[in-house]
Amino acid sequence: MAEGYDFIVIGAGSAGCVVANRLSADPVNSVLLLEAGAKDRNPLFQLPMLMGKLMHSGLYNWHYYTEPEGHLNGRRIYWPRGKALGGSSTINGMIYV
Repeated sequence: MAEGYDFIVIGAGSAGCVVANRLSADPVNSVLLLEAGAKDRNPLFQLPMLMGKLMHSGLYNWHYYTEPEGHLNGRRIYWPRGKALGGSSTINGMIYV
């Protein structure tokens, strides 16, 4: 591993991977892409109907919740965020909105 980098991209979600790719296209740049999550080699990533298992997996999901919402009688909403190469796009069941 290099001793220093010109750019450090934190998060290998969809955007982070694109940014790292664009930066590394110039051979002058030294780029490090960091991802806290696991590898995305699990077969569940290829089967949209099993996406629910990934949504609740501690290995692939950060398990965030919103702050209590006044308009929702103080409830907190579950906000799954991907923790793997590809970020939340990895655990969304291949759904495009």
